[in-house]
Amino acid sequence: MSFRLTAEQAAVRDAVRRFAEGEIRPIASEYEAEERYPEELRQEAAELGFVAAHIPEEYGGAGMDAVSTAIVTEELWRGDPGVGGSIAAADFGTGMLLEYGDDWMREAWLPRITGGETPIATGISEPGHGSNVAGMETRAERDGDEFVIDGHKMWITNGTVADVAIIMAKTAPEEGHRGITAFLTETDVVGYEATRIENKLGIRAQDTAEIVLDGLRVPEENVVGEVGKGFYQLMDFFAPARVDVAAQATGVAQAAFEAARDYANEREQFDKRIKEFQAIQHTLAEMATGIEAGRSLAYRAAAALDAGADDATRLASMAKLFCSENAVDVTDDAIQVFGGAGYVADHPVERYYRDARITKIYDGTSEIQKNIIADSFY
Repeated sequence: MSFRLTAEQAAVRDAVRRFAEGEIRPIASEYEAEERYPEELRQEAAELGFVAAHIPEEYGGAGMDAVSTAIVTEELWRGDPGVGGSIAAADFGTGMLLEYGDDWMREAWLPRITGGETPIATGISEPGHGSNVAGMETRAERDGDEFVIDGHKMWITNGTVADVAIIMAKTAPEEGHRGITAFLTETDVVGYEATRIENKLGIRAQDTAEIVLDGLRVPEENVVGEVGKGFYQLMDFFAPARVDVAAQATGVAQAAFEAARDYANEREQFDKRIKEFQAIQHTLAEMATGIEAGRSLAYRAAAALDAGADDATRLASMAKLFCSENAVDVTDDAIQVFGGAGYVADHPVERYYRDARITKIYDGTSEIQKNIIADSFY
């Protein structure tokens, strides 16, 4: 199945690429070394319409389709997974608000997110429960017209920098996945305490947090969707998220390939540039082919989301699986092309290698994606 960008989608790609090359790449290594969240750059990107680009114009977004949104993520990650990834991840949770949130939730928070005022966080994973969402131990007990939430969340994107968060908790623990509910809460409140997780292998500029929920009180009106339906709402949310990860992986793989290609054109050994060696040529050819295959699959999955196709979930998992695995392979190959120079921070490929690795883990590990794909056969 062939896929060709429209003129509008190509214009989006070019605009984000100019921003990424001009604003993100020059400061990426500094932010990575300092593990500093790019607050100002996120606000600048928001002014250009690159934050939460899928959100409708009525809430301040660009109203982009899923393919265009994937392109934005790809180009931000091509610029740098840590800094660009922070911008791309500012919307992590907006999909649930759009689909299941009440009007007041969307009106209160979506314009603030698209306007660059704040990102959003979503608390799903816990110290003992990652892939097993249904096993979460965070509890929400009703107390009059409020819910009191107690629990512990881990690996939460934007946890310390977001003004608002969606927290997943069990309102009926005995019912397993049928007893999970989503709650919207401000973060500057009693009962919500977030601590940034440092010393990560990669994406160090991105904010990742541990969140302790201790007697967090949330009004009943802050339930997102329906009580007990949070698990099913998450399942709807995961397919777009996995297409997004496929785009992330494609972006960092593209950046690594370009760095390796350019280095091969400059580096000399045995009195000739290493691009003239067939071994290097074949490596670069395989890198480029894998990237193009992954990009096509990612865009096809995004197009399936736009069309509401029956196979959108399967394609999203296929795209996430292939692109993330390929990104790790491509960034590894890039280091090999650089040789010893690729093993130190003087060049960005070692960072790309570290950054790419997370794409095989979050939003469902590669093993989970294989389960989903296999389940679709029957």
